[in-house]
Amino acid sequence: MTATGFNQRTIDEFHAKNGLGVGPWRDNLLLMTSKGAKTNQDITTPLVYRRQGKDFVIVASKGGAPKHPLWYHNIQANPVVEVEVARPGGTETCQARAKVLASGPERDRLFAYMAEVWPAFNDYATRTERVIPIVILERQA
Repeated sequence: MTATGFNQRTIDEFHAKNGLGVGPWRDNLLLMTSKGAKTNQDITTPLVYRRQGKDFVIVASKGGAPKHPLWYHNIQANPVVEVEVARPGGTETCQARAKVLASGPERDRLFAYMAEVWPAFNDYATRTERVIPIVILERQA
């Protein structure tokens, strides 16, 4: 399954620029390809990220919507994903396993860590009653 509209334009820009200087996210954007929970088809989603060691941290914010993003449900059903990120000279693709942090001090610490690079996450948290989950994409060998 291919992305449409805004996501597809962002994916195209990511590839055209080798993952660097993409939209307002600049160099903090990755592409995550997950399997659809119902369709089992590949779905690629551009997401703001930061590194934590060899792993990648992302936020299931959906702009502060009342429900979690679709990709969040997909990774709960199929936690193994493909991640594409910028590296010197191009992009790099690797497999990762999604680990959800739905609450607790580590989730809170990583949420603040992510808001340093994308301050809008703080605004998103005020728009919803749900606790916005943090997801660690643990890089696989």
